[in-house]
Amino acid sequence: MRGAVAIALLAGCAAGGAPRGAVTEPVHVGIETRLLDDDLTQFLVEMRGGAGPEDVDAYARCAAAQYALIRGYAFARQVRTQAAERGGTWFGDAVYVISPGLPRGARTIDAEVTVRDCQARGIPTV
Repeated sequence: MRGAVAIALLAGCAAGGAPRGAVTEPVHVGIETRLLDDDLTQFLVEMRGGAGPEDVDAYARCAAAQYALIRGYAFARQVRTQAAERGGTWFGDAVYVISPGLPRGARTIDAEVTVRDCQARGIPTV
């Protein structure tokens, strides 16, 4: 039985199609930014494809880093990120504090460095 399944999977690959359940590259659908307070911002992100919670977190982090630079700030600190999947689409809800100086806390990011990393990884920003 295992041999038949393996042959079916290989046949699907040879025919040019991906086997059912195969992981595809994440597709970054969009980012919505909401200013909650002077330095507190919410980022709603949407992804499809082979995305997972870690991809949602990275997408939101990239959005927060670019947004901080747009506002003239150099740093951001993650307050929280929530990710949920519905029907093959991942949704993220992240909140970041942006600041001109390095904020207190363990989940801080240098906006300029992070944006460069996002560009190198092909992750879009705001």
